[in-house]
Amino acid sequence: MPLPFDATAALATATRPVFFVSDSTGITAETLGNALLANFPGTRFERRTIPFVDEKAVDSLQADLHRAAAGGGSPIVFATLKDAGIRARLAAAGAVVIDLLAGHLTELEAELGATAETRAGQYHGLGDLEQYFRRMRAVEFAIEHDDGQSGRDLANADVIIVAPSRCGKTPTTMYLALHYGLLVANYPLTDDDFPTDGLPRIVAPHADRCFGLTTTALRLSQVRHERRPHSTYASLAQCTLEIRRAEDLYRRTHIPFLSSATRSVEEMSAVILQSMNLRDRPRERPTP
Repeated sequence: MPLPFDATAALATATRPVFFVSDSTGITAETLGNALLANFPGTRFERRTIPFVDEKAVDSLQADLHRAAAGGGSPIVFATLKDAGIRARLAAAGAVVIDLLAGHLTELEAELGATAETRAGQYHGLGDLEQYFRRMRAVEFAIEHDDGQSGRDLANADVIIVAPSRCGKTPTTMYLALHYGLLVANYPLTDDDFPTDGLPRIVAPHADRCFGLTTTALRLSQVRHERRPHSTYASLAQCTLEIRRAEDLYRRTHIPFLSSATRSVEEMSAVILQSMNLRDRPRERPTP
């Protein structure tokens, strides 16, 4: 005799199709959409990003939505589209369209007494060229100063991330540079830096801009094993030693630090911005 059908269980295990659709790069749709989806950890999502959508691309996208709907469950579309006609056509394809920007634009129009531009693709245009070039300079600075490769111009750094190898220095550095235009360097703590009473010589003059990263010894060992399996570098004993020394150093030198073990790059960057007072009041940089 067949078991009774449990609709609730079926819904809980089903994978819901999600589309991030934009007339530009899709970055805004992905960022805001994923922030909303994170509130439903018990639901599985199959995500697709469709950037640069225009009238020519709608037919193909409608067909994709119809196929996704046929698989069970209306596809969810997170949209940053200026064209209301395109949004309507996606909804007609059986999708649940969540317009991430239009409602806010209407509110702004009412407040500012002006009509929003209808030109597609301007959410991620160059916009402020000064800001764009600042981000590019920041990325160049991050590459030059990755892993302690250069001590040049550290006086201009907004943040210097200090940590043992494989604690998340480089991805956090690049994220802060690309998204916030900050000049970020990072320095790896190695056996040569211990024993010491203070910060390593190259970063010691800039202690007020240093921020430390740590993690758990087990997590560090797992990450290092992916790079150098069965090495002393990846051993639990070595990782335990390095984490203990690093955290002792942070406490002795009074620099703020956090653990990367359970945090995303975005979360770590937000903590660094707040702790270093960089979010609302960027540090004045000396003139080269």
